[in-house]
Amino acid sequence: MTVSAPPSTHGRGALEVLGAFLKLGLTSFGGPVAHLGYFRREFVERRRWLDEATYGDLVALCQFLPGPASSQVGFSVGLLRAGWLGALAAWCGFTLPSVLLLLAFAVVAPDLGGTVGQGLVHGLKLTAVAVVAQAVWDMGRRLCPDRRRTAIALSAVALLGAMHSAYAQLIVIACGAAAGFAFYRRDAAFDARGATLTTGMLQTRVPHAAGIVALVLFCLLLAAVPAAVRLAPMLGGSIWQDLRSFDAFFRSGALVFGGGHVVLPLLQQQPVIEHAVGANELLAGYGAAQAVPGPLFSFAAYLGWTMSSTAGRLAGAALATVGIFLPGLLLVVAALPHWQALRTRRSTAAMFAGVNAAVVGLLAAALYSPVWTSAVHGPIDFAIAVVGCFLLVRWKAPPLAVVALCAAAGIGIAGLAG
Repeated sequence: MTVSAPPSTHGRGALEVLGAFLKLGLTSFGGPVAHLGYFRREFVERRRWLDEATYGDLVALCQFLPGPASSQVGFSVGLLRAGWLGALAAWCGFTLPSVLLLLAFAVVAPDLGGTVGQGLVHGLKLTAVAVVAQAVWDMGRRLCPDRRRTAIALSAVALLGAMHSAYAQLIVIACGAAAGFAFYRRDAAFDARGATLTTGMLQTRVPHAAGIVALVLFCLLLAAVPAAVRLAPMLGGSIWQDLRSFDAFFRSGALVFGGGHVVLPLLQQQPVIEHAVGANELLAGYGAAQAVPGPLFSFAAYLGWTMSSTAGRLAGAALATVGIFLPGLLLVVAALPHWQALRTRRSTAAMFAGVNAAVVGLLAAALYSPVWTSAVHGPIDFAIAVVGCFLLVRWKAPPLAVVALCAAAGIGIAGLAG
């Protein structure tokens, strides 16, 4: 197996991939689940780049790994269509529109003073309450379908409430994996009830050597960058700060199971981000990320810009964006050659069932702090957040419409108070 593309998919194929994903990057509202639906319509039904079974295998693989599932699926589609150049084209086309839009928001956010500006920011924070509450509800129903996984999620909430360590999320995820292994490894009914396996055979052109290189690079960055952070102060403040920033975003991207919404608590717990970005700025940017198409992980670009000095903001945004996406893309390259064998092991599926349940608890804890505590200050705020959540959960309203409603309500409240 090689990643060399067939003759029709060399340079021209990469441009075709770029055009297709740029269109999706400009129009794909609604979060990762909606993105996967857009991808299926575009690449399975309309363009017929993949068959249904192969696409199902890609989705199962990317949901199985940490990282942004929709971006990983898009990267894989580009890789299968036009090789490495196609993979890069797919990622750039899908990601850059949302990155640029969030950078534009970061530029104007400090000038959003006065009644209108304060109301808009507050409305975006209330949007974050509604969106995260919807994510907790939907993920809880999907990932905690039985009592044991519900118990894992509730235990995760309790652990996070009792622990105040920077490694709390990592400990909770590890405990979830151990609990899943203990509960489901020997459960004969688990595969039929809990595994999301398809019958297709995912034939990739990724060589085993490339998968090994990707895995080694992932492990090196995960282990070596924190060590370099401890040594870098002697090299200069700028290098040290860049390493700290990259390490925070890379580790957050490496630990995100369950989609982009889970990245909020992971980023908020990173000391370098916590000290540089206030809770109000964090939630305003997170609310703005709901209003733009493309992957929610592009929120990192806003944070990278906000936490950097004036001269280095563009570089800071680029470093944060690459840092948070890179681990998920490395892991999907590492897993593609081995997915068919890995996916059939009950022990692996059992561990990830526990991890996914723990992720629900992680997101539920984040719904309280910082999301709820920073946004809901009275009965009117509570009412707006509840209405937004019900619109998303029960009426399936477009997220952009909920963003507009909450922003308008925030401006209206600020105007009445002023």
